[in-house]
Amino acid sequence: MLSTPGLVLHTSPYSESSVVVKVFTRQLGLRSYIIKGVRGPRGRVKQNLLQPLSSLDMVVYDNDKTDLNYVKELSARFPSTEANPVANSLRFFMTELLYKALRESEPMPALYDYVENASSHLSTHAAHLPISFLLTVAHHLGIEPLDNYSAREPYFCLEEGRFVAAPNETSLSPNLSAVLHEYLSGIQSFTCPVSLSLQSRRDLIDALISYYHLHLSGFSRFHSHEILHTILK
Repeated sequence: MLSTPGLVLHTSPYSESSVVVKVFTRQLGLRSYIIKGVRGPRGRVKQNLLQPLSSLDMVVYDNDKTDLNYVKELSARFPSTEANPVANSLRFFMTELLYKALRESEPMPALYDYVENASSHLSTHAAHLPISFLLTVAHHLGIEPLDNYSAREPYFCLEEGRFVAAPNETSLSPNLSAVLHEYLSGIQSFTCPVSLSLQSRRDLIDALISYYHLHLSGFSRFHSHEILHTILK
């Protein structure tokens, strides 16, 4: 039994009163837990604790002989998160990316700290955060784009994961490639490095999601960015 902070990524029903929660923990990485007493009118655990990207302090059982352990205690790490359409859309976007990109493996405390920090900037840097988040998660997963941008290699190729000299079927335009280069130069900054039009921002988000499909095995269809395109106008 050990203590760890964790971020809620996905919840599904389990028996009459319990749920199975997929949690990105700081100490153990991605884990699945049964939490009792959640469902039903007499549930002892409030369901708002298990909203997407909720940050929890947890005491959990960790048995390496099973993929499904139990939570002994849990509580909110911080006060209730802000609730507005922009913050909620970003929260769903970040949660979906982590849920579909992470695998149950070794701990990734640096990524955990980044995500928890990013979740506190949902309103102040809303337009910039999706691109920065996509690139930073890719960096921690070891699939980050190579920033070899130059006047001789001005096209970013999604399939090769690097800038190339001549355009091809999966390369970005010179303007969008240059924007990507600027983002890669300050990958974990919460300040937008360039002035970006609405359409360019949408195009780059879509391109980076395609990049995940090309470079991350089992990365399934992504949906929440479509809501972001509507909200972040």
